[in-house]
Amino acid sequence: MELLDSTIKDKVLNSMMKIIDRERSNIIAENKKDLEAFDKDDQALYDRLVVNEAKVDGMIQAIKEVKEQDDPVGQEISNRTLDSGLNIVNKTAPFGTIMIIYESRPDVTIEAAVLAFKANNKIYLKGGKEAKNSNIILEKCWHEALEENGLSKDWIKLMFTDRTETREFLQNPPVQLDLIVPRGGERLIQFVKDNAKCAVLISGRGNNYLYVAEDADWEKAVKVILNAKTDKISGCNALDKVLIDKKIPNYEAKLKELQTVLKEANVEILVDEKVGTILTDEEKIPNEDTWYEEFLALKIVVAEADGIDEVIEKINQYSGGHSASIITEDKEKATKFMEQIDSAAVYHNASTRFTDGGQMGVGAELAISTDKLHHRGPLGLKQLVTNKYYVYGDGHVRV
Repeated sequence: MELLDSTIKDKVLNSMMKIIDRERSNIIAENKKDLEAFDKDDQALYDRLVVNEAKVDGMIQAIKEVKEQDDPVGQEISNRTLDSGLNIVNKTAPFGTIMIIYESRPDVTIEAAVLAFKANNKIYLKGGKEAKNSNIILEKCWHEALEENGLSKDWIKLMFTDRTETREFLQNPPVQLDLIVPRGGERLIQFVKDNAKCAVLISGRGNNYLYVAEDADWEKAVKVILNAKTDKISGCNALDKVLIDKKIPNYEAKLKELQTVLKEANVEILVDEKVGTILTDEEKIPNEDTWYEEFLALKIVVAEADGIDEVIEKINQYSGGHSASIITEDKEKATKFMEQIDSAAVYHNASTRFTDGGQMGVGAELAISTDKLHHRGPLGLKQLVTNKYYVYGDGHVRV
């Protein structure tokens, strides 16, 4: 693949910012068509679909932030010369061609493409049919920006395929695919894993847990729980399960206080058997599957915990490996929790809503990876490269 000069890439991004700003009313109008055709019963998916003035501003800002970052390609990782005189240099290199499959969010059409392009990767964008009109106009903006700077439209391609056609594409790609990122629910992820012939980087479900330890500052706990659950229910970093240590002082009173706070925020509460003996008017957890479930709704589980060891075991068994938080004033307990919980991001006295590229200082993100190879957490610009060895000799042969 041709390595583009950083100057050319930045010119494309400059053009793109101007084009999006110029086309903002048309982008919002096309998005309105998608919104009018969408079933609003799925509130989380609907929220992700909306493009308004603030979202357009966010798209422009995302491009600006990526443009201002250093080019991640060709960065020297190591350089050493052996006793034989052989010089071995390890540098960052593009993946090549990336495919991302995602649902609803038109802003991903901007963020994924700008990251892939700046990292010198070509990208296939397989957006959901619910965002078709929004994605079409955004792709036109990209193509105008590319052609305005003398580059082929092939760098960024939007796909309009049904499930059968997508399966065929994954199994028999017409081009070499180097990395696929499915960004959606369990069914989508499994579909891609079952059919892809190249590396798949999982952008996993949320299903995030929070443990309120017996020594927790209760005021902090309530504040964090409310933010993590209600700030943005459609986010994969939203909170789903709260485990409250039964040894916390005034346990019953605190459960009832939390119930009141959550009810005032219109959050549906599910309880386990033990909490159900106190919060008697709340629905019980129907079955074990609920512990694995990401709600993406104003819905939360409140359950009893019996010490940190039980909590660590439970979270590692059921969570999506995305984010987990502990509320405690004991730093040693927090350290144990954070070291032993097997999630991409672990928190002490803080909301899980910070698992986000922008919030973590990474900038725009392709996804939040719950894989351990090749990267875990927000996939920003620096994570969209692989590496390559350059070996320089002078007639060297191995003996």
